[in-house]
Amino acid sequence: MMKIFNSLNKQKEQFIPIEQGKVKIYVCGQTVYDYCHLGHARKAVVFDMIRRWFINSGYQTTFVENITDIDDKIINRAKENGESIYTLTERFIDFMHEDFARLGIMKPDIEPRATKYIPQMLNLIKGLINKGFAYQAKNGDIYYRVRQFESYGKLSGKSINDLRAGERVQVDLNKEDPLDFVLWKASSEEPCWDSEFGYGRPGWHIECSAMSEEILGKNFDIHGGGQDLQFPHHENEIAQSEAHNSCKFANYWLHNGFLNINDEKMSKSLGNFFTLRDVLNEYNPEVIRFFMLKTHYRSPLNFSHDSLMDTKNSLNRFYQALRKYNLTEDYLIDWNSQFARKFKEAMDDDFNTPLAISILFEIVTELNKTDNVDLANLLKKLAGTIGLITSTSENFLQADCALAESEIEQLIISRKIAKQNKDFKLADQIRADLLANGIILEDNKDGTVWRKS
Repeated sequence: MMKIFNSLNKQKEQFIPIEQGKVKIYVCGQTVYDYCHLGHARKAVVFDMIRRWFINSGYQTTFVENITDIDDKIINRAKENGESIYTLTERFIDFMHEDFARLGIMKPDIEPRATKYIPQMLNLIKGLINKGFAYQAKNGDIYYRVRQFESYGKLSGKSINDLRAGERVQVDLNKEDPLDFVLWKASSEEPCWDSEFGYGRPGWHIECSAMSEEILGKNFDIHGGGQDLQFPHHENEIAQSEAHNSCKFANYWLHNGFLNINDEKMSKSLGNFFTLRDVLNEYNPEVIRFFMLKTHYRSPLNFSHDSLMDTKNSLNRFYQALRKYNLTEDYLIDWNSQFARKFKEAMDDDFNTPLAISILFEIVTELNKTDNVDLANLLKKLAGTIGLITSTSENFLQADCALAESEIEQLIISRKIAKQNKDFKLADQIRADLLANGIILEDNKDGTVWRKS
């Protein structure tokens, strides 16, 4: 029995899919006008982990993650660069795909782009107007009547009466109510689309309501995203979709926690802003992924270079424990075995990756005692269900070395000859020289192996 924390009801609930054996998931994706930052990376890793666990639990999984390729930030950045919106968005979509692939993120089953779903958005807007939930202002913009939707605030826990104009909502004299939000922005400036309401472009919130309904239906299993999207974006999606369709929108809402940098909110103004690409160029991608899964997905995550170094040392333990084994690719997990059962119980309890990872360390401890190849295979396969330990021991332990592999191997041979000749001073000097270059030698009964320090 799988339990997940439903942000809508603020509690763990048994997961009961709409259709037995199937799960439909919609996750809010990127607005593509710049490189992805570490906050985007955390969301991507979290929902990739969740998706993988559903697949490994036997669910036929449909995973949808949208791309926002029309937005004021995109328009302004394209103007600044003197390029077309299409050129800008295509470039950063490619960068996003590259960065996420390095992190081991599976591509979505469907990756809709907002600009391809304008007719669906207009149809939804028309329906909201006909039902009295939306109106066209004098300036041509179309707004949603927030107070018309009686359960507004049920996801975020915010009360309409507590939301003051000018604090969280920008005052706009064209609105009937300061809380109303835009569905359609009247504009004849490119990019714009013709409609029965006049030329314009969609507001942000209407995108996901239209795309999720078109692809997954009016009611689907799981809607996810970062905690920062809970209000107003996801709250507004619920208001739009449920007012239009007169049925529940998503059954379960999942939100990952915030990411901080050295205990402070990441911000360009604070000088602690990191793009994912910059961090990927400094650290092994699996170290970053492992770091993000060591903390429960709903908890805040604090990024620091020290924490990444600790994470790398933890991963080293896994790869060193597996180094001497020839692992079986087609090994099947026996979910009734002790460690596998405990791992599954942890993951089925709201995707408790910290507990699941602690069980992987228990396997390492036992493996180092027993020298059991079956345990080695189990360790590799269990970790693989959440996208960890995907490399070989040699590739991970020997990655990004200052010296060429052939040079290191030659020095190891020279050290072996020196030891045979009882020239222990030279042998120790070779070891010390390699260590100075970040190379650790490990002698065992089969010879000498090396890894990056």
